[in-house]
Amino acid sequence: MIKTYKVDEQFNNMRIDRFIKKKIKDIPQALIEKCLRNGKIKLNNKKVKSSTRIIFGDAINAHNLYLKNKINSNKVKFLPSQEVIKSTEKMIIDNNDDFIVLNKSSGISVQGGTKSKKNLIDIISKSKIFNDDKPFPVHRLDKDTSGVFIIAKHRKCAQLLTSLFRLRKVHKTYLALCHGEVEKNSGILIHDLVRYENGKKIIEKAETIYKVLDKNLMCTLIEMRPITGRKHQLRKQLFALGHPIFGDQKYNFKVFNNKSDKNLMLHSYELKFMINKKKYKYNALLPEYFKRFINIKRLKFLNF
Repeated sequence: MIKTYKVDEQFNNMRIDRFIKKKIKDIPQALIEKCLRNGKIKLNNKKVKSSTRIIFGDAINAHNLYLKNKINSNKVKFLPSQEVIKSTEKMIIDNNDDFIVLNKSSGISVQGGTKSKKNLIDIISKSKIFNDDKPFPVHRLDKDTSGVFIIAKHRKCAQLLTSLFRLRKVHKTYLALCHGEVEKNSGILIHDLVRYENGKKIIEKAETIYKVLDKNLMCTLIEMRPITGRKHQLRKQLFALGHPIFGDQKYNFKVFNNKSDKNLMLHSYELKFMINKKKYKYNALLPEYFKRFINIKRLKFLNF
């Protein structure tokens, strides 16, 4: 049985895999890609990749998708308590008609997955701020990274902000506390980062502007402004430089691998962008554990 779905204007320029999850069925990413490869899902009767962007008026054909994946209809979402919802609302920095900005805590995923049920989107969707509206995350922030995070309130705003991030019109500043003394006080980090997708090796160029804020023989407090937006970019680049971030259990050396460092010392401190000639600038204060760690390492504490 083949069912055809027409792309509405609200889904214009969306990736086809995201359209499938939102409009057709919320199934695992690996299954979506398999269906696209074997032709079970086609765009305008043609095979396409999961990253292909659809446009208004396109036709998406799905073959037996419902029959083979009934088990996923029973997927249980994370149901937050009122206490968790109120605690999350206290993180909000700005709340306007189009989006909210909050200071995300370390240790919580943006969206749910196989390894993490508790997530920011399921929590905030139950807040009175959204009522029956659906929250739209427009960029990434690792589970263990704290700091500024934006959630759109409607699809039009989500598409606009997503485009700004993709076109590098959003300027991000991170603060990191890393092992050892970074030699040069400023510069640009340029690396070819490796990742794997479905067993395929992918090499991506990553660029980050950095400035050392303070340092000693044991550690460095560093400001980082990513030019590109690769997955785990800052963590990978500092690891490649020989100065992994404190608390990073993945990109680290054995000599530095102290599991007592429970918190990743990486914080999204500032986001700046412009919409219709209006400038937006948001800053998120450092978590208390980050401030304490700076003091313990005897670095100069700046007013972050």
